[in-house]
Amino acid sequence: MTGGREGRDRILERIRSANRGREPLGHPGDFGSWPAIGSPAAGPGRTSGPVDVFVEHFTAAGGEVARVSDATAAATWLRSFCAPAGAIAVGRGVPTDLVPDRPLVDAAEADVAISAGRAGIAETGSLLLDARDGRRTQLLAPTHVVLLEEVRILPTLRDALRSVADDLSAALGLHSGPSKSADIGQVMVEGVHGPGRLVALLVGEPTREPGEVAP
Repeated sequence: MTGGREGRDRILERIRSANRGREPLGHPGDFGSWPAIGSPAAGPGRTSGPVDVFVEHFTAAGGEVARVSDATAAATWLRSFCAPAGAIAVGRGVPTDLVPDRPLVDAAEADVAISAGRAGIAETGSLLLDARDGRRTQLLAPTHVVLLEEVRILPTLRDALRSVADDLSAALGLHSGPSKSADIGQVMVEGVHGPGRLVALLVGEPTREPGEVAP
């Protein structure tokens, strides 16, 4: 044990020594000069709105997107999508009138899990998920469907974080496509640390009041 502590002390001292010779860096401040998505300054091919840019980036990372007009259409889509599933798990933020008539089980036993997203981030194609909706629902089922109103898709990560700043949970997750890992043999494998299939169900009309989340 003594050798272990000595090794730890040597490593920490090397880190301290390296830091002593470095000039401290100030906080960069607000990146207000970043070009907005949807403006020509954002670059070639970047004049599309946030929803289109989100879809482009999300699908490029292996995610799937379904777009429906309103809550009624969302309920119909979910009912059809979940029909082959033996059982489902549902997050706390999903409106009850959208939940398909399938057996409800813990996410570890579910074929499909349905969550409610807090926001979408266009520049990275990411879904911002709230821990209060249920982390097990977000991570354990092999197929994960995230319900998200299109109005909640914002241009940048900064915009998304600002939109939830007044109502933060203990944890927020950024989900950009299905779970992936290439740790072993540099071979990409999906579904190793989470769902192997991630579907964003984008709804044209809000199903909840702006800012509303699960208790």
